[in-house]
Amino acid sequence: MDVRNHLKGKKITVMGLGLLGRGVGDTKFLAECGADLIVTDLKSEAELASSLAVLKDYPAIRYTLGKHDLEDFRDRDFILKAAGVPLHSPYIEEAERAGIPIKMSASWFMELVDVPVVGVTGTRGKSTVTHMLHAILKEAGQNVVLGGNVRGISTLALIDEVKDDSVALFELDSWQLQGFGDAKLSPDIAVFTTFMQDHANYYQSEPGAYLADKANIFLNQDETDTLVLGAQCAELIEETYSDLIKAHVVKTGAQDFRADWNLKVLGEHNRYDAALAVEAARALDIEDEVIEKALAEFPGVPGRLQLVREKEGVRFYNDTTATTPDATLAALHALGGNTILIMGGADKSLDMNALLIELPKRTKRVILLAGSGTDRVLPFVQNASVFGGLKEALAEAVHAAAPGDAVLLSPAFASFGMFKNEYDRGDQFDALVTAL
Repeated sequence: MDVRNHLKGKKITVMGLGLLGRGVGDTKFLAECGADLIVTDLKSEAELASSLAVLKDYPAIRYTLGKHDLEDFRDRDFILKAAGVPLHSPYIEEAERAGIPIKMSASWFMELVDVPVVGVTGTRGKSTVTHMLHAILKEAGQNVVLGGNVRGISTLALIDEVKDDSVALFELDSWQLQGFGDAKLSPDIAVFTTFMQDHANYYQSEPGAYLADKANIFLNQDETDTLVLGAQCAELIEETYSDLIKAHVVKTGAQDFRADWNLKVLGEHNRYDAALAVEAARALDIEDEVIEKALAEFPGVPGRLQLVREKEGVRFYNDTTATTPDATLAALHALGGNTILIMGGADKSLDMNALLIELPKRTKRVILLAGSGTDRVLPFVQNASVFGGLKEALAEAVHAAAPGDAVLLSPAFASFGMFKNEYDRGDQFDALVTAL
């Protein structure tokens, strides 16, 4: 398909410009295709200044900022919906009543481009598995395009990079998988890493919808496709969807990762992720020697138990993407004792009991960042200090640390309020640690 010609002149409303670069890139691509664009976002013009600056060369784009307007969702050819748009949004429902197709970038890519697609989802591990697979595909000499829930990457803009021999590799969160459900599509190779409680603040009115959204990664597969299931979630998924799974299923976990293969990244959870990446790579007919070499050299993913530096015998780890208690627990297990933990933030209404029980056993000191989640757990954390800024929290951690200790930023909560997003939180931590 000539995608640019197909989109030329189409009336498209982009719902959610955002600040992470994905919405901006999608909008820029559509503008370059000659689409008639309306961009609408609940953030104000001032809040979106950095994103709007990228689009200044496209004066034909019309904007509705600081609010949404029902008129922008009528008489359009497509609505491009960003991740995280509320369930039962009245604006999306207005478009649906008018029969306007609702698109999301990753699934729309799959509709527009005929190349093999590998999708990775799960509550934890999806970023690491995706980037492990990317390293393996690059080592194998494959022409791979990486998108989905990847910071700063516009999935639609990847269309220009696609060649006949390309493979598309997407990290997919539950919101992006809503688009696959709407389009009745699933990736050719799907990886489902783990399933745990998360995003309760988003799905609170429909608790089962979180799993249902994620299940779109395999619900439209057929017998020629492959579904790789992590051991942690395999039983749940097979019991819930036994009659609906048509793909060839492969189940694996940390115990299946070869003992004679080496990993740079720490922790049992990374061996688990590597086992999933291995099976997905094998489904793409990549040889084990190539897989082993790529994984042995894999440095990890920024913001996921990332070693930022070591100073005077103290190691500093950035685990900002740990926005659930399970993720923080995994980091603490990987590092062992002598850990000064910086955690806290905005509440996601998750069960914190398991983490709270383990904190006295696995930490030397807990330092908290202010937020609604912190307020909820503070009575149960012994000798904790609460700080209104990351700089002050890190200074306290440094003061408490001794040679051989680790200072770990692993929040267990969302970043709303104190930071623009979890990436901003991690960036600030990296800059502060580097400046020590």
